[in-house]
Amino acid sequence: MTEHFHLNTPLLESVSMSKCAGTTVYLKMENSQPSGSFKIRGIGHMCQQLATQSKGVVCSSGGNAGMAAAYAARQMGVPATIVVPSSSPQVVIQRLQDQGAAVKVIGKVWDDANAEALRLAESEGLTYVPPFDHPLLWQGHASIMSEVAASLGPGVKPGAVVLSVGGGGLLCGVVQGLKDVGWAEVPVIAMETVGADCLNAAVKAGRVVTLDDITSEAKCLGAKTVCRQAFEYSQNGETPVLSELVTDEQALHAVETFLNEERVLVEMACGATLAAVYTGLVHRLQQEGRLPTPLRPLLLIVCGGSSIDVEQLNNLRNKLRT
Repeated sequence: MTEHFHLNTPLLESVSMSKCAGTTVYLKMENSQPSGSFKIRGIGHMCQQLATQSKGVVCSSGGNAGMAAAYAARQMGVPATIVVPSSSPQVVIQRLQDQGAAVKVIGKVWDDANAEALRLAESEGLTYVPPFDHPLLWQGHASIMSEVAASLGPGVKPGAVVLSVGGGGLLCGVVQGLKDVGWAEVPVIAMETVGADCLNAAVKAGRVVTLDDITSEAKCLGAKTVCRQAFEYSQNGETPVLSELVTDEQALHAVETFLNEERVLVEMACGATLAAVYTGLVHRLQQEGRLPTPLRPLLLIVCGGSSIDVEQLNNLRNKLRT
């Protein structure tokens, strides 16, 4: 069996984004993982720890976590059942089936699908793979930062890390990874879209809250409740977490700009990260004194996305721009 299922992904400098941000921008290209997103790091790690002798794995996911679980299960030769909400695009269901997974469509949002996944784990003796809330996942995701530190080399430390938050698994992994490489004080800009903003809502309320509904088109950010560990990190960790929002329109515009400039198509969830640069949000944080000026290099985690293709991009344009 391979040591792990994820790749050491490229770290690229973006000249156009650097110009826009006024500092060097590095892109950690997690979209080039075999499952299409960073999720394979944590989910691959978890499956190797827990599922080698399993009757099968079950995962609830509107996209990327399911793709990662299906990929890892296929590599390990165990069956995978992926439970998705009805909001998942057909392209995702098809890709999951292509990986050899059985797909069940249950409920309207991820929380509904997750209840069914937990039921199946119990009734059929399957290994439950959560999409974001588990220490083994965060441990796997933390590997992003050790790769970045190795790529940048000694003496180069980012001024901030920009990432998207759905349920908070990537945030937990990156904060852990920053500690692992001795960069605990580097701030993390945690991006969400309006309408899929469970971390931002929790930060404003001072406690973990559950959103009434997911109204954003960034369906892969669509957890109604952020994981407690991500919230804890946002409150009192040694790593500053800046919770910020962009609109769906801004996230979509970022997806299109990135496609034009970098020739890479990512999904709306990832567009939220890119929008931190394209909308001038980073400059605003500097003006407010929440980020230093001048700023050391910015690291953007291009988290990826298996739920986007040209047809889906056109659908989003039609929905958001009519």
